[in-house]
Amino acid sequence: MKKRLLLHICCAPDATVSVERLLPGYDITCYFFNPNIHPEKEYHLRFLEAQRLSRDMNIPLVWGDYSSELWMEAVRGLEDEPEGGKRCEVCFSFRLEGAAKYAVQHGFEAFSTVLTVSPHKNADTINRIGSEIGLRYGLEFLCLDLKKKDGFGRSVALSKHYKLYRQNYCGCLFSKTKKK
Repeated sequence: MKKRLLLHICCAPDATVSVERLLPGYDITCYFFNPNIHPEKEYHLRFLEAQRLSRDMNIPLVWGDYSSELWMEAVRGLEDEPEGGKRCEVCFSFRLEGAAKYAVQHGFEAFSTVLTVSPHKNADTINRIGSEIGLRYGLEFLCLDLKKKDGFGRSVALSKHYKLYRQNYCGCLFSKTKKK
């Protein structure tokens, strides 16, 4: 019997390769929880694409609240941090904590995230944060580096196959204007 995995997704393109690689070993449910995404119109666009991909790949999708005010409060004072800095760590923690809470409440055995598909995100940092949160919740965090074995390239190819919208920034208000 496959282990039930709650897979935090930030967008449909990153979910493509993640689901493809994890599906043989896990019973996956995707979890869209991204109150960092601004503006709200962009959030809804990414959510609709995640719903469409979920239907196309026949993978369940659930979602958390769009609590952008709580996210803004969490990153207050970090607005001027560079991409990949402390603000991103707080953002990863905020979203993975939300995923862990959902996973525990709904009886999942493990959780993980697709965030490591991006060549702009540090997999070691994400895996450290996820593992720490997993320990606090008594939940296994599946450490991944999905950009390996050309994971990002595969996500681009699969996005073209599914005709997905590919965004050109991480999602937060600050990532639109700040460079690494």
